[in-house]
Amino acid sequence: MQQLFYFIQKFRYFLLFLVLEIIALTLTIKNHSYQQSKFINSANFISGGIYNQVSSISDFLNLKSENKRLSEENIRLKNWIEENKQIDINKISTHIDTSKYHQKYQYISAKIINNNYSKRNNFLTLNKGAKQNLKIDLGVINNKGVIGVIKNISKNYATVLSILNSNSRINVRLKKSFHYGTLVWNGKDYNVAQITDIPRQAIIKVGDTIITGGKSAIFPEGINIGVIKDFKFEKNQYKEINISLFNDMSALSYVQVIINYQKNEQKALEQNNLYE
Repeated sequence: MQQLFYFIQKFRYFLLFLVLEIIALTLTIKNHSYQQSKFINSANFISGGIYNQVSSISDFLNLKSENKRLSEENIRLKNWIEENKQIDINKISTHIDTSKYHQKYQYISAKIINNNYSKRNNFLTLNKGAKQNLKIDLGVINNKGVIGVIKNISKNYATVLSILNSNSRINVRLKKSFHYGTLVWNGKDYNVAQITDIPRQAIIKVGDTIITGGKSAIFPEGINIGVIKDFKFEKNQYKEINISLFNDMSALSYVQVIINYQKNEQKALEQNNLYE
């Protein structure tokens, strides 16, 4: 207490000056509308800046949960679309599960917990497996495009053959035409893949979009891959076509696994044709 009295005694003139300044400022703001508006605007500017910074920090901290929520919402919307495709029920004479008849594809959300992208043959690991109905040879995508195909599963995990793998072969086509090719990777740049088997009569340009072709039973048609970065056309054929991938393969998080309910039927029919 004595120290407080000593402080007031020592700085009494300065403290009196501050009190008088505050009183004068308060009376000025209260009795003059211009100064009042300036003060309010300044206070709003300062508090708004503080709130904006707090909001930015809060958004950053909540980014992980928000990404998960958005991924799950995308899954629900895609499954809802598949479940509500229209067919003529009157033309079906046998009893079937109409919900599965409507729904060709189902999408399951998963998270990548390990991502290799700097090797020649890269794999990824998902946090879901057989317990969550995942199987071998299911396609894996995200909102930007194709990521790979499931190759091995355990009870709670699955490994994915990345498109950044020398053994990866994905059926693709030009979005602006129906010329098909195969997506491969030469092992050099994780942002750039290649297309082979494009017919020479195809007309391509830098910037053309590449999508999945839909010829396989793994990926639906029309999923994004990337755009043509550059190409070489020599001796009346395409020698090299480089694709800038839409996905940053070094920064992957939540993904969608595609289940094709009609896959076994398609595969069985195609297999029978091979032996006829």
